[in-house]
Amino acid sequence: MTVRPLRDRRYAVETAGGVYVVALGSGTCTCPDHAIRGSRCKHLRRVAIEVTAGTVPAPHERVGVCAICGEGAFVPFAATGPQLCARHGFEPGEAVTDRETGKRLLVVSVTAHRADSYRTEEDRTIADYPTNDDYGAHEPVIEVVYLDSLRPDPEPADAKRYGFPASRLVRERS
Repeated sequence: MTVRPLRDRRYAVETAGGVYVVALGSGTCTCPDHAIRGSRCKHLRRVAIEVTAGTVPAPHERVGVCAICGEGAFVPFAATGPQLCARHGFEPGEAVTDRETGKRLLVVSVTAHRADSYRTEEDRTIADYPTNDDYGAHEPVIEVVYLDSLRPDPEPADAKRYGFPASRLVRERS
């Protein structure tokens, strides 16, 4: 059986006997077995296995493209703007390093804005800064705070935020 995600959160399951449409969320399938018995058929089970294995997106996800490497990535169904794959994505609270300065930073937010549209307090885009010339203007902006600005007791939310193109930041090794 081959499982292919459809654009409406359902899946096409191709078999030797035909193509059936599975709606995992409502637990339905268009196959005769499901229609007659009304129970969970092998097509529903196959889709569940593929979702669990990570080979097809879950019903709340869709296939997107990583703005850095161009590889496919499962992203939230309603996500807009540039997206990142698991290898290039960041999480709030994650420590990273700036490739240009070597300074340690703390990720505060991953925005849905591109570097050529995110505006700073100086009314410039992130892509307009010469230090960002070597990074993609199409990349999402990651908001960070400098770790040394958090001493002695300010919370990350109180510190000044800075925006960087995603590929300018490097995960710290643990």
